[in-house]
This record gives sequence, C-alpha cells and structure tokens, in this order.
Amino acid sequence: MTTPWGEFALARFPEDPREKLRAWDACDEYLLRHLADEKIPLSGTVVVVGDRWGALVTALAAHRPAQITDSFLAQEATRANLARGGVETGAVRLLTTQDPPPSRIDVLLVRVPRSLSLLEDQLLRLAPSVHEGTVVVGTGMTKEIHTSTLKLFERILGPTRTSLAEKKARLIFCTPELSPEPSPEPPANPWPYRYDLPDGIGVVSGRTVVNHAGVFCADRLDVGTRFLLQHLPDTKGPRRIADLGCGNGVVGTAMALANPEAEVLFVDESFQAVASAEATFKANGVPGHAEFRVGDGLTGVPAGSVDLVLNNPPFHSHQATTDATAWRMFTGARRALRPGGELWVIGNRHLGYHLKLRRLFGNSQLVASDPKFVVLKAVKR
Repeated sequence: MTTPWGEFALARFPEDPREKLRAWDACDEYLLRHLADEKIPLSGTVVVVGDRWGALVTALAAHRPAQITDSFLAQEATRANLARGGVETGAVRLLTTQDPPPSRIDVLLVRVPRSLSLLEDQLLRLAPSVHEGTVVVGTGMTKEIHTSTLKLFERILGPTRTSLAEKKARLIFCTPELSPEPSPEPPANPWPYRYDLPDGIGVVSGRTVVNHAGVFCADRLDVGTRFLLQHLPDTKGPRRIADLGCGNGVVGTAMALANPEAEVLFVDESFQAVASAEATFKANGVPGHAEFRVGDGLTGVPAGSVDLVLNNPPFHSHQATTDATAWRMFTGARRALRPGGELWVIGNRHLGYHLKLRRLFGNSQLVASDPKFVVLKAVKR
C-alpha cells in the first residue's frame, strides 16, 4: 500500500498465500490521502475505529495512534503488519470495543462498520472523549454509507457532511458540537439489548438473550439459529462442547441447560459476541462450567479434547463472499474433536457444506432440513 507516509507490505490474518483479497482498499487510501492533503495535525491523541486489517494504524504508526476493533483477526493482522513494517512494540495502542476508550481524542478516524448498531454504540462510547477541536473523519464504500449513517454521526457528535466519491469510496466529515450548558444526562446507549426468547424452541423457550451491538441479529432470534435449536443433539454426562462462532451464545446456553454436566466453550472472533455469550449464559443462571474465548476458531484448543462442536459459519468477510472462514472452522473442529466426536453445522442449502464435510471428515449426514436450511452432522473417525 502506497501512502503519503511511505509504502507498506500488508496482509490479512491468518495469512494465506492463496488469498487474493488485499488488506486495504480505496477507503483506507482516500482517508490517508485526505489527512496528508489537508495537513491535519496528528500530534494529539489519534484514535482509529474499525480498522479492518490494520492498514490505517500501520501507516500512522509514527503518530502512536490507538486502534479500537471488534475483531480478533483484525487485531492479529495489525500486530503482524506492524511487525512486518519494523514498527516498535507499543507504538500502536490496541484496544477492543469492550475496553474503555482514551479519555481525550483529538483526531477520530472511523471506518464505517456493516452494523449500524455497532457504529451507534461506539460513537456513544467515544462521545465523552471528543471535544470541539476534535477532527472527525469517517470512511466507507459508497454502498456502506447511508442517510442513517450520517444521521448517527450528526445526532451523537455534530453537523455531518460527505465528500465526493473516489473509486467508490467516500469520506464523512463531522464537526463536534458541544452544548454550552452541561447536559443533565448523556444520551442513553441502548446497548447491550436484552429480550426473552419465544416459546417452541426447546429448553431455551422464554429464556433471556443479551446482545451487545454488532452481534448478528442482535434484536431478534435469527431463523437459522431457531431451526438449529429445534434439532440439537441430545448429550448426557460430562461432555466438552464447543459453540464455535457463538454469537450471543444461545446455542451453547441451550446445550448447558439440557446437560448440566457439560462443559461448554464459547468461542468467537468478535469481542462483542463473546461478551454477549457470557452475559446470556450468566443471565439465565445456567449450572455447570463454561469458558469464554475470543480467538481464531478453535486454534489453541488442544487436539482431541472436544466431544461436540456446534457451528453456524459466516459466509461473508466484510463485503466479500467467501467460504474461507467456514473451511477454517471445519478444519479446526476436526483437529479439536476426539475420535467419534461430532461436528454439527447449520447453513443455507445453497452453500453446499455437505461436500466440504465429506471431503474433510469422509462423511456427512443430513439431520434436518427445511426449504432454506440444512443441519448436517460429520463424525471424526
């Protein structure tokens, strides 16, 4: 990536020589060029929100920015890209969306996320640190920036406008506008959001779900998860179960409620998701032991240590449609499972997961199906 601060070799994480997608795009280039062209001072506290693979903070590392991300993979990519560029350890402060933000922000750079709720949550969390002199610049592809996006910036921070589009990328300019009189109460943050599940979905009927902003289907139970909940495996005894890509944790919570002797591992690459899963588990007073881990699938889980893996894999990486994440999840599940252990997968019919499972496990069994979804089971031989 060529920038006003030099050229940088960047890669996504985990690095794959077959990967054709770049670790930066026109949005990153447009934003960095704007900062240089407008000679925006970067001597104060610079905060970068939603930097997808670390391209922005790697380019700006000399100014010791802070990065705030919901993605474990993005954070690991940032570490690797900084090291690749010879940047000293600690030059960039790596924070998650669950960490307290810096107390004062002089330059706020926002890569607009796909989730409007995550943008709302983060702007509300950052607003107390912004002052009238803060430079606020957002960026995103034109198809990612909507009227609702601009209204959020304006409602939470101040007057907002957009730039002309370049290479299908656009910038957002926001001027913080603080009230001359102290507000009696800051704007209320609606996140995390809690709701009770409907009847008819087994052991979790009527149970509470807690969702932090940005978690898939944060305000309702998605139809795929509902279908899986109606066809969960029956386990007994001290089984180790992994809810892989756990989201709000409702599937793992259901398994723990059905089998109090089970030990459930909730794992997701989203910090918001794992926080949601832990909150959901605790809100229902579930007996038994649970572990909550942010990571790259089941990487780091001892081989042959898991009896059952439940998985609803994503098939998007930001705007790109890809099966790379699903394949990595399936591969990690096979390694983590004991002989005789099972991987249960819920997915859209058209994704053809049965072919991947047969290739990897040598078998795939259809457990349940409807016009849209299939539940599949693969056994480690």
